[in-house]
Amino acid sequence: MTEQQEASEDTVMTRIGQAVILLHAGDREEARNRLVAIWSEIGEDGDCLHRCTLAHYMADAQDDPADALSWDLRALTAAGTAGDGPAGGDGDGGAAQREPHPAMRGFYPSLHLSLADDYVKLERPEAARVHLARARAAAGALSDDGYGNGVRAGIARLERRLADLPDTGPRPFPEQS
Repeated sequence: MTEQQEASEDTVMTRIGQAVILLHAGDREEARNRLVAIWSEIGEDGDCLHRCTLAHYMADAQDDPADALSWDLRALTAAGTAGDGPAGGDGDGGAAQREPHPAMRGFYPSLHLSLADDYVKLERPEAARVHLARARAAAGALSDDGYGNGVRAGIARLERRLADLPDTGPRPFPEQS
């Protein structure tokens, strides 16, 4: 990789970070506008880390849970394109297309947690439980730091929340997810 390419990638992540700062400051509309502009520049075939990161934050910037789900599925698909193994696919928006690249493994717990939360908001507890099981199964990749502890705490909170919802279907075993 050339120095110019590295600088270009840093610029994209910097711009994503600037949009996220706006999002966390409460300016959702401007954050969305900036993220959409970056998305149109990097496109569906852009760097998987950029697409995954951008889509994950774009989901957080949505007002409609269905739109958030769509962006979270894009983030999961982007993470899956960084895999080392052959494509397999499980019909779930690219959730298990490939063996995850080592650098992306730490993203999966958060990605699945976000999807589980989206499905709870859309009143689809069965789908939420599937992704929560996937988040829990992937949590071993998290470090013992603020990020990892925060994701694990989010998993525990959503597990408690889902425990209060009616069980309207069979729950998958973690090895089936």
